[in-house]
Formats: sequence, structure tokens, C-alpha cells
Amino acid sequence: MIPWEHLDTAAVPGDAGDLRLMRRGAEYSIMAGSIELMNSRLSGSEEALATLAHERIGDRPAPRILIGGLGLGFTLRAALAAFGPKATVVVAELAPAVIAWARGHLAVLHGDSLDDPRATVRTADVATLIAEGDWDAILLDVDNGPRGLSRPGNDRLYGPRGLAEAKAALRPGGLLIVWSSSRDDGFTRRLKQAGYAVEQIGVRAHRGRGARHMIWIATKA
Repeated sequence: MIPWEHLDTAAVPGDAGDLRLMRRGAEYSIMAGSIELMNSRLSGSEEALATLAHERIGDRPAPRILIGGLGLGFTLRAALAAFGPKATVVVAELAPAVIAWARGHLAVLHGDSLDDPRATVRTADVATLIAEGDWDAILLDVDNGPRGLSRPGNDRLYGPRGLAEAKAALRPGGLLIVWSSSRDDGFTRRLKQAGYAVEQIGVRAHRGRGARHMIWIATKA
């Protein structure tokens, strides 16, 4: 078997931990300690964040989409493919090195998505961009879901305050769509308590195969 190669390490602002970029042949992985946050072979559920959003709001004339986390770029590329020429897609990425990887080691995965005129990648905490408001959809693929594993500060996104802030930032009928590596019934209850209409969808990690990840679609009335 081809061994893993350590390509780079990135400090996460405000944290003691770091992210490691790994490669094995044509396969790439981003790790936080011993936890794999994402893998280039497992793109299906990350792409589903964008395709599910498009299925529900794709008829809006100029949708504004916020993506929390650039990662390997699967959600950004899927959003650009799904939404039309008048869409605005903003990505919040906390770690500057992850953006540098997208134009360096990971350019083969990102293609020309970062140069698409509809796309903007900002070095910022997604909570800051949520607060700017006026979003049709907020897509959160931050950490490993509501039960944060790599950055405790992410927990505020998924608590009552964070869910209320996201709801206030959405346009009427807007969507908060959240990815998780596993089921979390407590998070479902918090979404409902925050006043969202909630769907839970199990999505395979890789286009119909692999582990089943969870996606919540929370709609603002």
C-alpha cells in the first residue's frame, strides 16, 4: 500500500491545535490530530449540501449562498455547478493555510473554482459572515458537525444563540443546511426549538456508497 505523505501543517487561529494535509497517491486528507476531517475520496455528502440547497431555492433570481469551511472545495464546486450566473457564493475559511493549499497542493481538486466571478473566499470565522445577513442559504460543514471535535469554539454555531443568529441572517424561506459525520438528536431538537422547519437526510459519503452522513435542512418560515 502507498504510504501517507505529510505535505503541510496549518495552525488554526485562536487554537492550540493544527491541521495536517496528507497525500497518498492521488488521495488527499485533512487531519486534526488523529481525526480525519475530510478525504478527497469521500465527496458525496459535502456536494449534497449544495445540491439540496439548489433543489429548494434554485428558482430565486440572484441567490446569496454562504459556505462555512473551504476544506477540499467539494461544496463550493457543487454550488457553482448548481446555481446560475447571478448567484453569489461566499466561503468563510478560518485558516489562511487552507486557502493557500487550494491554490497549491490541492489545486488539482479545486480547479478554477476560486477564480469563478461568482465566488469569494474570505479568511474569517463563519459566525462573522453569518452576522452580515441577507443570505438565502447558509451551508455549514464546520468541524465534524454539531459535536465539534477539533475546535471547541465551533460549538457556538450549533447552540441556541448560534441558531438564532443564523435564522435572523436568512431571508424569508431561507435555509440553514448542516453537515455531520453522525446523527445528533439533540441538535434536531435545538433546531426545532429555534423555530425552524427541520428535515433530516442520510447521505452516503461517496455518491451512493460508503458511510452514511447526516444533513439537516432547517427552513426559516
